[in-house]
Amino acid sequence: MAKTSLIERNNKRKRMAERYATKRTELKARAKDPDISPEERFEARLKLAQLPRNSSPVRIRLRCGLTGRPRGNYRKFELSRIALRDLASNGQIPGMVKSSW
Repeated sequence: MAKTSLIERNNKRKRMAERYATKRTELKARAKDPDISPEERFEARLKLAQLPRNSSPVRIRLRCGLTGRPRGNYRKFELSRIALRDLASNGQIPGMVKSSW
């Protein structure tokens, strides 16, 4: 089980990314727009840099939904490999069976 503080920090980053998503995409579009003046593009880049760092979606860490484990996760299930194997072995994931040959 991961430390609660690390899980909460990651949840805080998710919330901040959602809150600033529209503003961030708007500023990125203005910064890349070749039709506006270079001064306005530079101003958009400065405003983008003023946003909180944790509002960037790149800083969100993929963690297991059950244990909070930061490594060895499957995006499709949002579970770590260990939790996925336990649930699959117990038959709690529909359609998933342990292979044997």
